[in-house]
Amino acid sequence: MKNGIVALAGLFLGLGMAHAAEITVISGGAVEPGLKAAVAAFEKESGHKVKITFNTTPQMRKRVAAGDTFDVIVAPPAAVKEFAAAGKVEAGGVDIGRVGSGVAVRPGAPVPAIATGDDIKKAVLEAESVVFNRASTGIYFENLLKKMGVWEQVEPKTTRYATGAEVMKHALKGKGKEVAFGPITEILLEKDHGLILVGPLPPDVQNYTSYIAVPMSAGTQKDAAQALVKFLGGPAGKPLFVAAGIE
Repeated sequence: MKNGIVALAGLFLGLGMAHAAEITVISGGAVEPGLKAAVAAFEKESGHKVKITFNTTPQMRKRVAAGDTFDVIVAPPAAVKEFAAAGKVEAGGVDIGRVGSGVAVRPGAPVPAIATGDDIKKAVLEAESVVFNRASTGIYFENLLKKMGVWEQVEPKTTRYATGAEVMKHALKGKGKEVAFGPITEILLEKDHGLILVGPLPPDVQNYTSYIAVPMSAGTQKDAAQALVKFLGGPAGKPLFVAAGIE
């Protein structure tokens, strides 16, 4: 009888393991803190495992175009629209929030005024070094400086990185009168290491990047991917993004 109970327990355990999936996700780095928290909660509730790869939007476009396959992709609406047109993603995506851009300096560095667009213009002109990324927020910021008519003056003293995370790590180890720009979530990730969030870009020049989670058409874990996407945009997942600074 005892052996029968052990065998039965083993059978149920095996069935449970058979139904547990490993879901692969590729996501923009700006939502990293919220996505990690939401995924941890999903794993605990569902029993599934989730493996996340963080890339910039340009990197995601290249990977998807090259045929790389994941179960879920988390990307800005414009990119998701492109993927949908190419048949790379399925219907049923959810909005998980938006991330604003902010200004950061290292401890002890001069703190610029950033209340208005004119303040931002003055800050970049007076800075000895300006650091930002080549991803969505960096492309916006470059175009903003061009619109302000100061790009030719600022470009020679800019340092660019592929990701916001690299920008903030540079800013922590920088020198002189240096100012960094990037997603607020990326700045907050380095707050415990001393990086100072001066504040968000002012309303007249602020830029938000929204993110959508959607299953990929070629993904192998269809049901689990749909469950994850639903969780991320639902009442359990959404507050975890908000808590991480994702509106």
